[in-house]
Amino acid sequence: MDMEWFEIGAMMIGLVVGLMALGIPVAFAFLLSNIVGAFLFMGGISGVEQLINNATRSVSSFLLVPIPLFILMGEIFFHTGLSQQIFSTLDKLFGRVQGRLSYMAVVGGTIFAALSGSSISTTAMMGTSMVPEMMSRGYKKHMAMGPILGSGSLAILIPPSALVVLLGSLAFIDIGALLIGGILPGLCLAILYTITIYILIKIDPSSAPQYDVDQVTFLEKIKLTTIYILPLGLVFFLVVGFIVLGIATPSESAAFGVLGVFILATLFKCMSWLAIRKALEGTLVVTVMVLMILLASSTFSQIMAFSGASSELVEWATGFELSPIVMLLAMFSVLLVLGMFVDQISQMMLTIPLFLPLAKSLGFDPVWFGIVIILALEISTVTPPFGLLLFVMMGVAPPNTTFSEVVVSGLPYILCAFVMLGLLVAFPEIVLFLPSL
Repeated sequence: MDMEWFEIGAMMIGLVVGLMALGIPVAFAFLLSNIVGAFLFMGGISGVEQLINNATRSVSSFLLVPIPLFILMGEIFFHTGLSQQIFSTLDKLFGRVQGRLSYMAVVGGTIFAALSGSSISTTAMMGTSMVPEMMSRGYKKHMAMGPILGSGSLAILIPPSALVVLLGSLAFIDIGALLIGGILPGLCLAILYTITIYILIKIDPSSAPQYDVDQVTFLEKIKLTTIYILPLGLVFFLVVGFIVLGIATPSESAAFGVLGVFILATLFKCMSWLAIRKALEGTLVVTVMVLMILLASSTFSQIMAFSGASSELVEWATGFELSPIVMLLAMFSVLLVLGMFVDQISQMMLTIPLFLPLAKSLGFDPVWFGIVIILALEISTVTPPFGLLLFVMMGVAPPNTTFSEVVVSGLPYILCAFVMLGLLVAFPEIVLFLPSL
């Protein structure tokens, strides 16, 4: 079919939006649209058959092996009660700070981002465990869901991150430097989230009402931190340290991470056969959901690429003679637009071959540019209408929650990510300091 790239994009996106408006789940809306697109742009029935073959390959890649393992880490944390012990410890450490559950979501999300490496599992686990508690305490929905959406997306930036490893492989950037380079930006972003929560509470104190808690002495806080928080460094080392030291691949380090969580749960005497069974069942359910979304989204991106719409969009957005900063913003914008409709892996596959030579010609440091790309991918997970974490949150949110409420909850944290981009442009050392050591 002879159509302009923007007409193809508008038709495919409009079809997905229309099917979702009819109440069809996002994965199936994408799949139905993919069948129509394959028939129109890939040669009829033979194109549909080719799409099915491509779909099988898209979810059988070795690069996806860490995903179920990272999800299993989070499930073991949750079902053994280890995560509740950690959240209980954080609750005592925060004392009577107003909005402490929202702050806990950021701190806990940052910790679990460093332990699971999966934004999906972090968001799903924290949404399941914290949102009901926050709602029962009278928190407004945006104060309950927003911090979890923001901190859940940190798993893309804070190591371990499968996307960072994949980006380094695709762009031939030192993976160890990329992993280390994401630590300070991730922590800075977590700080921006806490500032955002503070501002939101000041604007509307009723959004996070106070409630009584037992006072904890300073010595008790030191003891709780030593017993429950510091041992988590073992899991972080097993996942991140083994990759950086070259001892294990990402898949192997993910397996070591599962082993580390298993050991911690055993030492804290909260491991049981029931917890193992529930963790495996939960991992299966979430993994199938993730793979369905990846399958639908990746085949969608294949049709967009095959029809020429994606490449034309990228070339159009980056084909102007502009200053390096403006070009950087253009590339950043392209990733955000693509992130509304396709998964992060597909975004990298589509854009890195074009963006990396352009970045080098503009004089950008490869490690710094890689972290900027990861930041854009992080924002895209909470960017409407198809940000992946928005749908994960919808799956664990209270029954009467609307999609627009989830989107509005995430907007302040998207703004934080743009502020972080400005800081990275103004102070590249935020990325480059640790790798330079």
